[in-house]
Amino acid sequence: MDLGVRWKLHGDGKVPAPGAVVRPDERLSWPRTAGLGAQHVVAMFGASFVAPVLMGLDPNLAIMMSGVATVIFLLATRGRVPSYLGCSLSFVGVAAVIRAQGGTSATVTGAVLVVGVALFLVGLAVQRFGARIIHAAMPPVVTGAVVMLIGFNLAPVTASTYWPQDQWTALFVMLFTGLAVVCLRGFWSRIAIFLGLVFGYVLSWALDRIFGKIHSVDGSGKLTDHWRLDFSAVGRADWIGLPSFHGPSFEWSAILVALPVVIALIAENAGHVKAVGEMTGDNLDDKLGTAISADGIGSVLSTAVGGPPNTTYSENIGVMAATRVYSTAAYWAAAGFALLFGLCPKFGAVVAAIPGGVLGGITVILYGMIGLLGAQIWTNARVDLRNPLNLVPAAAGIIIGVGNVSMKFTDTFSLSGIALGTLVVITGYHALRAFAPAHLKTQQPLLDEGTSSYDEKTGSGGDGGGGQRAKS
Repeated sequence: MDLGVRWKLHGDGKVPAPGAVVRPDERLSWPRTAGLGAQHVVAMFGASFVAPVLMGLDPNLAIMMSGVATVIFLLATRGRVPSYLGCSLSFVGVAAVIRAQGGTSATVTGAVLVVGVALFLVGLAVQRFGARIIHAAMPPVVTGAVVMLIGFNLAPVTASTYWPQDQWTALFVMLFTGLAVVCLRGFWSRIAIFLGLVFGYVLSWALDRIFGKIHSVDGSGKLTDHWRLDFSAVGRADWIGLPSFHGPSFEWSAILVALPVVIALIAENAGHVKAVGEMTGDNLDDKLGTAISADGIGSVLSTAVGGPPNTTYSENIGVMAATRVYSTAAYWAAAGFALLFGLCPKFGAVVAAIPGGVLGGITVILYGMIGLLGAQIWTNARVDLRNPLNLVPAAAGIIIGVGNVSMKFTDTFSLSGIALGTLVVITGYHALRAFAPAHLKTQQPLLDEGTSSYDEKTGSGGDGGGGQRAKS
């Protein structure tokens, strides 16, 4: 059985010829391949360790399990889809909501594990029936609205938890990160969030040396005098050791909050597989279902031991676009480096020491960017928001999700925020479409252009069908 772990040497294994690309089944010399793998780790590093911190999970375990998930993905796709699986930012809001309801880390990972199972099943369905089922159930108007409400639902977390801990540090970190995202080019722009964290670390250290302790709320919400940057736990941490594991706990209220994120993950995977196919020149439509299922399996394994979920990373796709090296051998090297990082508790302690004010500045931009990916999906798919069939369910669902509107059905069961907003968007769109007059709807294309290269070209229908999905 071909598992995609054999590579032909590209040229002399040194520098590709001008205009040449290193294909997925090729590699450069092993030292150069290892260097490319290290570059992929740096590219995914920023978001992959910010996400578990924001979710309240162990960053060491997150990095380690990202390596495991990447290995599973490469084996499942037989080395045809070069991609790295890092910690998904789509679940940050879900974790915040679950914890606000009194949930623990086990509750968070249990809810996300169920989402991983759902994603795996969706992948099997796509393998069986093709990409058309994605478009039929979740046209771009629905997908965009759900991604938007997931991102914007996070705004209160920044406003009430992180920003008040050190408003001035948060402000300067926000400004620096914004400049980095806009002004830097190439690879450096891909790690702008990471650079913002480094800047925040240095700034917090300097302010502690100059002004001493700050009088503000700490991470627990208690008003007190405290250091902005506390490295006491770093000194106590070992250099080598296993990360902290825990088992999942399953609660229906938490699962219902997390399930809508599966829509965002499907959109991410579809866009990323399409992007990789365009770069490599390979038709990867037959691997879309496999990629989605592999993502689900990786998330299930990670959350089963207490880690965060994983998804394909656009940061690493950007590295491939810049280097034109699509070798899956480099991703195997990246996975190996990630496993080694996970065995260093001192690294995890450094990550856990990120000051709240720094996270405040980062999340103002990060959460907004997550939400606006929904708008990007609408734009790429040419969704017509002048059409009330699109406008009404999207508007209602987004306000419910962002405002955290709640509906109580019984004394023990209620829906609110992300879960209720997603339900309103999906059911509202399909219900309204069933009763809408003919002039408000057009025939849906059978296949989704965002995931298939053999569609017939269609115009911008009233429901936004026929466009490409966002490559988040």
